[in-house]
Amino acid sequence: MKALLLTAPSKLEFVDFPAPVPADEEVLLRIRACGICGSDIHGWDGSTGRRRPPLVMGHEASGEIIAVGPKVQRWRAGDRVTFDSTIYCGNCGPCRAGQVNLCENRRVVGVSPVEYRQHGAFAEQLALPARILYQLPDALSFTHAAMVEPVSIAVHAVQRVKIAPTDTAVVVGAGMIGLFVIQVLRWAGAKQIIAVDLAENRLALAKELGATHTLKSDACDVVAEVGKLTEGRGADVAMEVVGISPTLNLAIATLRRGGHAVLVGNLAPKTDFPLQAVVTKELTLHGTCGSSGEYPLCLDLIARGIVRVEPMISAVAPLAEGAEWFDRLSQKDGSKFMKVILTP
Repeated sequence: MKALLLTAPSKLEFVDFPAPVPADEEVLLRIRACGICGSDIHGWDGSTGRRRPPLVMGHEASGEIIAVGPKVQRWRAGDRVTFDSTIYCGNCGPCRAGQVNLCENRRVVGVSPVEYRQHGAFAEQLALPARILYQLPDALSFTHAAMVEPVSIAVHAVQRVKIAPTDTAVVVGAGMIGLFVIQVLRWAGAKQIIAVDLAENRLALAKELGATHTLKSDACDVVAEVGKLTEGRGADVAMEVVGISPTLNLAIATLRRGGHAVLVGNLAPKTDFPLQAVVTKELTLHGTCGSSGEYPLCLDLIARGIVRVEPMISAVAPLAEGAEWFDRLSQKDGSKFMKVILTP
């Protein structure tokens, strides 16, 4: 089969690669669409250390089953599916508690840290455990289904808190995940959704997708503006979707006393932390990691158009052009693209 293989930092080659053989409890997929994640870009250039060559990357994908292992009972050849990007064991304490995203033995598709190497979906075929698969709604295209993983991150993040109909939520960072968070907050019933970003085009899209207000953070006093919109109280919830010190501090500063901050972004492994503000305002911080069984809900939200994914799809290209797209996305103007989907 053909695959896009990371052979060295910042070097991808379109090569012949051994076709996988499904184990007893695995299925073999024909990959139809796979999105390039921001983590793939940072792994491709070697900056994270989690994409050690040689590796077939890719974890945001959809396809159809072409073969099943002898112990697989639920699935059949021809089924249209997507899969969780986390391969969870199903047996550890967190898995038994339903927190599969916190699995003690988790492996991530298309990732190769020091501990393991798990080839991914930038390939014509991929074998995966049957337990992490999800059926696609009949009307959902493979391309749109490949967006379910980032949508699931947004759904999981928003569901870390209880959104009340009177709530004001601030979303700091209107990139792709932030735009999904805005749509999920609208679905969850937030009264006001305030999007904060530096880019005019992203703020315009945020307004189109459900933000009630937008603030360009280098053109106004964001905390003061949030205060005006909340009669001086501050926001009930702040979703931080970047993960660097300035945005973390800004998100926390917008909150009312007793408010909730959901930390989604993790661009920087360490940040300056406003301890005094958190303590004196008695804020609650919620970490959020991936998703934990929300795929069926997410697929339904996408299929019904409640969460729109098409505005975030910048390009769909053949897998053979993958190396060129990684180069483009890594350039200074690469941020103009939201999501590029490769089709094997």
